[in-house]
Amino acid sequence: MRALLLTFASVVLATSALAAKYEIDPAHTNVMFTAPHLVVSKVKGRFDKFNGSFEFDEKTMQLSDIQVTIKTDSINTNEKDRDKHMRSPDFFDSAKYPDMTFKSKKVHYDKDKPDKVDGDLTIRGVTKPVTLDVDYNGAVTDAWGNRVVTFEAETKVNRKDFGMIWNKALDKGGVTVGDEIKIEIEGEAKVPSPKK
Repeated sequence: MRALLLTFASVVLATSALAAKYEIDPAHTNVMFTAPHLVVSKVKGRFDKFNGSFEFDEKTMQLSDIQVTIKTDSINTNEKDRDKHMRSPDFFDSAKYPDMTFKSKKVHYDKDKPDKVDGDLTIRGVTKPVTLDVDYNGAVTDAWGNRVVTFEAETKVNRKDFGMIWNKALDKGGVTVGDEIKIEIEGEAKVPSPKK
């Protein structure tokens, strides 16, 4: 029995050792969103400050422990007054809630590749379950010898679920800002170099 347990423990340790911790590379990653505007149009924007990490095994395609933090005051829609409004209590209330976070809970696979990720999204101190559609686009070794994986992820959320209820009615019907917001992340992550 002892020999069996030791063998089992060795297999578990060997399998877990294959997974590496990857950190999102901010220089090669975009965190974007799209919001309906004036009923017939859209506003696109991005967040310029964020960080994240996950565990990934290239051989088995096992993905786990995804954690992403986005700085809400880094919102950028290429319009200063709008960005200021988005940081206000009407929307993100960045002074009170500086971080928007996502933490994974379960990964679903399609043909052994990560396909969807269930997790908790927290905005303005409110946490709601969301599901990300994910695409693993492959891995390469860059010119500096770093192992890099490329990925895309997206989801849709209702901003009112997170307390962002501000709006203004239009003269001929409809409202200024729609409720359903599309969030997209695309980019690269790599295993960080050992600290010297």
